[in-house]
Amino acid sequence: MSEILIRGAGVVVTMDGARRELAGADVLIRDGRIAGVGPALLALGAEEVLADGCVVTPGLVNTHHHLFQTLTRAVPGGQDALLFGWLRTLYPIWARMGPEEMRVSALTGLAELALSGCTMSSDHLYLFPNGARLEDTIDAAREIGLRFHPTRGAMSIGESAGGLPPDSLVEKEGAILKDCLRLIDAFHDPRPGAMLRIGVAPCSPFSVSRDLMREAALLARDKGVMLHTHLAENDEDVAWSQAHFGCRPGQYAEDLGWTGADVWHAHCVKLDAAEIGLFAASRTGVAHCPCSNCRLGSGIAPVRQMRDRGVKVALGVDGSASNDAGNLIGEARMAMLLQRVQNGANAMSAREMLEIATLGGAQVLGRDDCGAIEPGKRADLAIWDVSGLEAAGAWDPVAALLLSGPMRVRHLFVEGRQVVRDGQITTIDLPRVIEAQNRLARALAG
Repeated sequence: MSEILIRGAGVVVTMDGARRELAGADVLIRDGRIAGVGPALLALGAEEVLADGCVVTPGLVNTHHHLFQTLTRAVPGGQDALLFGWLRTLYPIWARMGPEEMRVSALTGLAELALSGCTMSSDHLYLFPNGARLEDTIDAAREIGLRFHPTRGAMSIGESAGGLPPDSLVEKEGAILKDCLRLIDAFHDPRPGAMLRIGVAPCSPFSVSRDLMREAALLARDKGVMLHTHLAENDEDVAWSQAHFGCRPGQYAEDLGWTGADVWHAHCVKLDAAEIGLFAASRTGVAHCPCSNCRLGSGIAPVRQMRDRGVKVALGVDGSASNDAGNLIGEARMAMLLQRVQNGANAMSAREMLEIATLGGAQVLGRDDCGAIEPGKRADLAIWDVSGLEAAGAWDPVAALLLSGPMRVRHLFVEGRQVVRDGQITTIDLPRVIEAQNRLARALAG
């Protein structure tokens, strides 16, 4: 039996049912779970981690990413484009990637997430050029040590058939569904405490057929896994839906079985009031990606309105070709500020946004075993040092996490395993990964 005692935290932000914040508290981790929270806990023989001057939060949860895009940050030609033009610039570059690019870019992206306080991440991999497979990213997540929810994405309608992606990046729909089944049977773990769960994720309304969307939903529900896709990302996206399907994106999703507690959609910037009501009634989740939405000029998602109607909202960094960073605490700050820009200075508090970034993400991914610091939950914890420069002079250390910083964790635990210690990744040789990442990026650019 292994035990770790996090001792004497300045504040423990529990995200429990009462949203308690405990000053001067300890957290006891036993065999990957939270065993106790409170002052002066006794744990003879436990490894101690001192947390004075620190805020302890549940690990942040990233609900939308394209890890392969970490190799294509700040690409000329796509830096100032809207969504469709940006995609047309990047598709030919991504078509030259392969298994090594997928794995190394995933290592880089997951390390960046971990250093920003993230303990659980989804990933949406929707293209598989040159022998790439979902296993490339799964192997990277296992090496880093983050809890991982990869989704088997796909594109099936290429340019010759009226879709957006080039024909070289699309797949036959039968092969897509067959590989989804293979991956679920090989890797999906439905048990509490699972480190790996598989989702099914046709890419978007403009790159797959209605038949694939419908069949994917049936397959996922038969296998008991979750569904994910992009929806209503910008005005172009909505116009495509109206022109090709004769309806708005929310109705398109509803008609094809893509609403429900087992579904979460990325972006949803352009949902209208009726679509927000539909998502609230059906318990459909939303992955809000504010930095990417800013970068691509897509708009500000109606997060305040969604929250007020009861929609489950979480955060996603989106791909690093459109963010271009993968810092999840930075994403939370941006999300909070944008809601204030749109709705007023009192529209979104730091604490509400911290809840969205932690418990909200766990709820959207269907993880009632994560997202809070209370006995029985999984030991996914971020420890933030608020004694340094960024928070110097802060009167409220919890709010300071989003209002001033720090933007990088001191320690990070996933399932009770320390993934970040003193601001450094413990599980991989990060300088070697960065070297490989830059070598591969130079090769793609050349």
